Amino acid sequence: MMPVYICEDEEKIRDAERSWLEKQILIEGLDMEIALCTGSPEELLHHLSEEPRQGIYFLDVDLKGSFMDGFRLGQEIRKKDARGFLIYVTAFQDLAFETFRYHLEALDYICKKEPEKMYAGISHCLKVIAERVSREQGEQQEYFTVKTLDIVRHIPLKEIMYFATSGRTHRIELHARQERLDFIGSIQELEEKLAPQFIRIHRAYLVREDQIARIDLKAKEVELKNKERCPFSRNMRQRLLDSFQFRQ
Repeated sequence: MMPVYICEDEEKIRDAERSWLEKQILIEGLDMEIALCTGSPEELLHHLSEEPRQGIYFLDVDLKGSFMDGFRLGQEIRKKDARGFLIYVTAFQDLAFETFRYHLEALDYICKKEPEKMYAGISHCLKVIAERVSREQGEQQEYFTVKTLDIVRHIPLKEIMYFATSGRTHRIELHARQERLDFIGSIQELEEKLAPQFIRIHRAYLVREDQIARIDLKAKEVELKNKERCPFSRNMRQRLLDSFQFRQ
């Protein structure tokens, strides 16, 4: 069951959010429950330290009486629950730039000035989350977890093209379809962990095998489906040819 957290300093709005969420969860038969309803960011973070599950977070921005606002709270939540759903329920309209600046991936921004729009926004978020979770469970998607600075990310394995050693000691570059990440790691440990989906075609390259589109024997490189190219070592030549021929 997915936990739902509310952090709102105005008691009246906090109670309204909770009441509406409980009603929608019951009516729609959602596999969710209210885990905590509070005006204190510190209480929410303490609760997460005891129960770090993927959750849904309805957060205010201006949290009076606390040393942190909703954006800082979102950052702390991301350290504990990288795949959680952040929804800001606030009197402020334009928050997209702020969440980008804080490296937050917010699902939505709901204006609480008009109750009817707030309720509609909450219901829409629950529907989107339920559909997304159901789809991910149906696909039985696998993830690769990586920590960059203080942020923990979960990257779907199917999005990763290859890993390569960086020019810096003990640094690895992750090349995905839409992004690149740099983190501390070992190519050998990755090879042991991610086999057989990924094969080590070179001492410095670990490639997702089903992403190899072409083998250039003359240049001793493989071309991936996203057009990137990676070198392969001489002793991997036959292995690559056999594998590529099998998949044709």
